[in-house]
Amino acid sequence: MNLLKTLATVSGMTLVSRVLGYVRDTVIAGQFGAGLYADAFFVAFRLPNLLRRLFAEGAFSQAFVPILGEYKNARGEDETRRLVDHVASVLGLAVAAATALGIALAPVIIYLSAPGFAADATKFQITVAMLRVTFPYILFISLVALAAGVLNTWNRFAVPAVTPVLLNLSMIVAALVGAPWFDPPIMALAWGVFAGGALQLALQLPFLRRIGMLPRFRPSLSDPGVRRILGLMGPAVFGVSIGQISLLINTIFASFLATGSVSWLYYADRLMEFPAGLLGAALGTILLPSLAKQHANGAADEYSQLLDWGLRLTLLLALPASAALALLAAPLIATLFQHHAFTAEDVWMTRDALVAYSAGLTGLIVVKVLAPGYYARQDIRTPVKIAIATLAVTQILNLAFIVPLQHAGLALAIGVGACFNAVLLLRGLRRRDIYRPLPGWPRFCLKLLTALAAMSVGIWLGTGDASSWIDVPWTIRVPRLAAVVAGGALVYFGTLRLLGIRLRDFIKRAA
Repeated sequence: MNLLKTLATVSGMTLVSRVLGYVRDTVIAGQFGAGLYADAFFVAFRLPNLLRRLFAEGAFSQAFVPILGEYKNARGEDETRRLVDHVASVLGLAVAAATALGIALAPVIIYLSAPGFAADATKFQITVAMLRVTFPYILFISLVALAAGVLNTWNRFAVPAVTPVLLNLSMIVAALVGAPWFDPPIMALAWGVFAGGALQLALQLPFLRRIGMLPRFRPSLSDPGVRRILGLMGPAVFGVSIGQISLLINTIFASFLATGSVSWLYYADRLMEFPAGLLGAALGTILLPSLAKQHANGAADEYSQLLDWGLRLTLLLALPASAALALLAAPLIATLFQHHAFTAEDVWMTRDALVAYSAGLTGLIVVKVLAPGYYARQDIRTPVKIAIATLAVTQILNLAFIVPLQHAGLALAIGVGACFNAVLLLRGLRRRDIYRPLPGWPRFCLKLLTALAAMSVGIWLGTGDASSWIDVPWTIRVPRLAAVVAGGALVYFGTLRLLGIRLRDFIKRAA
């Protein structure tokens, strides 16, 4: 399997989802701005979304996929199908119970996760109401994550990558069509989340049936495979999802800051997640099954080469993305979000958060590439130790940055913590001789930095004064932004080509 071609496919599908995600956020920004109701929705949506990343796409996937790959490669179809049946049944029952509990305890959850909201009765009550509607999303998306793990193990990467499109479409329709039918109108978004989760699950089922892996309800905690997955999942919650835990703690801090702080962080995070999802999540998705297979085959050299390929490709694409986000923060935010209820003040506040986030974008993406190097070997303990240390460092940085930098300080703490996490993961792989860098790294890095400097100068010259983007219509912003982005990309990849870095080098490495 050509991993570079597969990455292009997954990234392409992810791109469709991300673009629709920005359309969704643009619609939400225009309809609801960054005030009381928007803050309430983002808190209500962030909690089930956090659980999705913690348990569904995070810890569950990292525990499930390596063991599923082992069964598929070594134990035959019948045992593999039995494992899928048992895991799906146990997961469904457990998450259904958690969903019911979450709905019942919604006021307590909001009080603990956004205690600052308790001072405003209206904000608190509407957040509780929306959380009760959005909480079932975790049930749907947990089963979606299981289906995606199965499909990815069978090398059916495209369907799981395009599935999130349905959530974005559902929320767009809810905001534009459903809002007038609700009081307050923002409740329509909560129901859009609910419908989006159900639609994503419905999309996956026919493809599972096609490969003969549609689960049947047969719960069994005595299955050794189920026990192994459960044993890996608990620690993996910390190891995989440290960034999401930090985001939740950031929400607690932000709830005490000025109204709008939660929304500013949300919009900045959404922009940061574009390259993180397009590259980091896509690379992690395709690397994990491949690494698990090489580990099962005892191919240590191929295992190390996969990690080296992923790390080089990550730096090749993540470093310019980080620099571009920082340099183009105000133009991006003004172009995408500044209209109707989203004001110029919201642009500047979101810009501060995005610049802070961009400092750690490369580290965040590198984590998504290095973490599978542990999980494919079913090593959970090492990433857990690193994750706990990262969480502690991030919270210390939160306390240090929040007073002078306000909400931007919270974003900066997340970014620096991600870099710290990446460094420790890399050091661990090197010390255990799991990852052995191939020759040529110093020269490769020098070429990258040269191209990055050329690109940064080009974008800086093309952008001009950031305030010049505020008072012009979107018909001027869009082509101007497209020209600056295209020019920056042309300078970066043109410089790399002159220095001898070509795409075919990565095709060979991926084969």
